Amino acid sequence: MATKDKSEWDITNILILPLIIWRMIHDQMWISFSRYQTARGKNRIVDKSIEFEQVDRERNWDDQILFNGILFYLGSKYLPLAKNLPFWRTDGVIFTILLHAGPVEFLYYWLHRALHHHYLYSRYHSHHHSSIVTEPITSVIHPFGEHIAYFILFAIPLLTIVQTGTASIVAVAGYITYLDLMNNMGHCNFEFFPKWLFRVFPFIKYIMYTPSFHSLHHTQFRTNLSLFMPIYDLMYGTMDKASDSLHESSLGRIDNSPHVVYLTHPTTLDSVYHLHVGFASFASDPYKSKWYMWMLWPLTLWSMLLTWVSGHSFVVERNIFNHLKMQTWAIPRYRFQYLLPWQKEKINSLIEDAILEADEAGVKVMSLGLLNQGDDLNENGELYVRKHPNLKVRLVDGSSLAAAAVVNSIPNGIKQVLLSGNLSKVAYAVANELCKKGVQVAIPSKEGYEKLKGRVSSEFASNVVHSTSYDQEVWLVGDGLNDEEQKKAPKNTIFIPFSQFPPNRLHKNRIYYSTPAFIIPKALENMDSCENWLPRRVMSAWRVAGIVHALEEWGTNECGETMFNIDKVWSAALRHGFRPFNVSS
Repeated sequence: MATKDKSEWDITNILILPLIIWRMIHDQMWISFSRYQTARGKNRIVDKSIEFEQVDRERNWDDQILFNGILFYLGSKYLPLAKNLPFWRTDGVIFTILLHAGPVEFLYYWLHRALHHHYLYSRYHSHHHSSIVTEPITSVIHPFGEHIAYFILFAIPLLTIVQTGTASIVAVAGYITYLDLMNNMGHCNFEFFPKWLFRVFPFIKYIMYTPSFHSLHHTQFRTNLSLFMPIYDLMYGTMDKASDSLHESSLGRIDNSPHVVYLTHPTTLDSVYHLHVGFASFASDPYKSKWYMWMLWPLTLWSMLLTWVSGHSFVVERNIFNHLKMQTWAIPRYRFQYLLPWQKEKINSLIEDAILEADEAGVKVMSLGLLNQGDDLNENGELYVRKHPNLKVRLVDGSSLAAAAVVNSIPNGIKQVLLSGNLSKVAYAVANELCKKGVQVAIPSKEGYEKLKGRVSSEFASNVVHSTSYDQEVWLVGDGLNDEEQKKAPKNTIFIPFSQFPPNRLHKNRIYYSTPAFIIPKALENMDSCENWLPRRVMSAWRVAGIVHALEEWGTNECGETMFNIDKVWSAALRHGFRPFNVSS
């Protein structure tokens, strides 16, 4: 387009790049839709979980799109009849349909059957079958040799219509989109084809497979081998007898009613891609803004506007811990919106709606994460309890466990700590506990000193001191810690956050601990994404607090000014297999 006159443009060549981009967008739409639907639990097929190992194995799902794109460019260059294709030709579309239903489906069936021979299976196809619970992107996770074989197979209709002069842009792009659509749909772990469809049109079940049909192939391995048309399994005796019954039972699955809900929200604008329903590989690592996210700013701004007008929380993730079913819900608001005074009423309304929905669904515990709790916003959740005194769901702000995590991360032998940043419920609890233990809590702000001294038990208030020196070895820091204060910290100062968000890390010769968090036990399943900036299989103390509350069956709320005994909640968390995480950097 840049070097040739418009009359010399090859429109087919120009459209290859948009086709590549469309395929990536199309696949990502299926990934997000599938993860959202699976998190809800409705019509789920297989109950097993997806872990980080599978996400890592499937993170290169776009390789086959790039590989195919290269081959399309080569075809456009060396096949004379592939240049300047017309937009539409009816005969080419018909040829494509017939060639797929005949040669492609037939050859694929026997190729697939051969790949399940132990010699080829152990060397090639077993990589694809490592995923028992499938996601849309599982469909394209194959060794390179298989990708070559599949491309040759799917090129049969395309090469035929090109060489016979019947090809068109719609036939080529439509066929490729059809392959992606069916591949993605068939590898979803939920069923959505209604029973009436096959009852009214019985023949459809032989020319179009369903997610439950292909799911049986991934659990039974030697049945349901066809590509998209089950008639070939029927013809050659490999159709699984449980296909119809699994389809019906999957459709009978209703939305999960979890025992515990963790209510969170996106943080930065591009953190929406880090949600479990966002980019799978991006979400599987601790959140860190990437340079390529700038290319997505049009989509990011659109998503921000969408969340701004959205009036409902949404399901993000589903987890299981022994008998306990858990979900993560997100309020459609970003961190900066929580700081806007005129958004306070709307945010409280969204949180309240989520609490009432959880209460109606029979949820036992809801823990308020990130900025969904706060003294200025909703009195740490007390606002909702006072407004709805008959709530059955227990609200947990997690302050007790967060305070316990901070107190127990302070190195032994420390006689004085510096407390800096905005004072919060957690800060008061930590200070009170440290003063009980005989540790002095120094605070540089005169106003903060007066507030803190008034909140600490009078018996130990003498351990709260006003100090203008910054030579303490341990700093307890919260939101509001400014860069100027950080610069006053001596070398090797340990920064221990008591806030939901970590401080800016300005110095390489300072030690920064994680925000209060726990390493989760192995029995906690379906963990395939990271919680914000925390590493894999690590949860914030506020999220863990809700789980422990439900496991212990504590029948009271932990919100407002209510605090549990710090030693009690700490012991309970350890007893259930949670281990403190305070790895420094």
